[in-house]
Amino acid sequence: VLNRIAWVWIGFNNVLADVLHNIEWDVRGAEGLSHEHWYFVTCNHQSWADIPAIQHVLNSRIPLLKFFLKQQLIWVPLLGVAWWALDFPFMQRHTKEQIARRPELKGRDVEATRAACEKFRYTPVTIFNFMEGTRLTPAKHQSQNSPHKHLLRPRAGGTAFVLEAMGESLHTMLDVTIVYPHGKSGIWDYLCGRIQRILVDIRIREIPQRFLGMDYENNRETRADFQRWVSQIWEEKDALIDELKRSP
Repeated sequence: VLNRIAWVWIGFNNVLADVLHNIEWDVRGAEGLSHEHWYFVTCNHQSWADIPAIQHVLNSRIPLLKFFLKQQLIWVPLLGVAWWALDFPFMQRHTKEQIARRPELKGRDVEATRAACEKFRYTPVTIFNFMEGTRLTPAKHQSQNSPHKHLLRPRAGGTAFVLEAMGESLHTMLDVTIVYPHGKSGIWDYLCGRIQRILVDIRIREIPQRFLGMDYENNRETRADFQRWVSQIWEEKDALIDELKRSP
């Protein structure tokens, strides 16, 4: 019931944005999506406007987006209870220092998160994660010495944790790329109707079977293999952004 309420609320916000703001939406690759499938969604991250933009495009096409949240966030007033009620999966990550002091903690974070995700084996779900982990800024791009023109370096570990915890449930990745052709992309630009056009490209990628339920932390070969796969996706995304920015 709560998921249905959230879906209707997001849909209402989308209709309101369409009525109040004259945004031209150029959506590519959304054909064939279904509410009956399980998805992992990632996207390049430029501003907080990315989230309502993604919701606008995907809310009516796939299951409600859910984010993996740190266990401590369940205590955030009001929001923590809402996230819990909406079945957002909470994860508890142990640091290398904690594991060194207490070896019995090794693997427990994945086991606990996998148990929390057990319900998703029977109900289609969409797990969302920004692979860059933070918004792109010139300062961050420079400090990372990013090899990409339009992107920060991807953080493969967070995505690997999701695939490890979800086991065999997630087979399909929606690789979403957002471009704001006229430059303005801030959340206030979005809310105030100053964004004229948003281009959203969706690539449907099958997640290789060898990465489902993998042991990313302890298997060096698997870790290197997964990082190569993610790096290849990011190289293609960077080239795609170049192409989309040149498109009329």
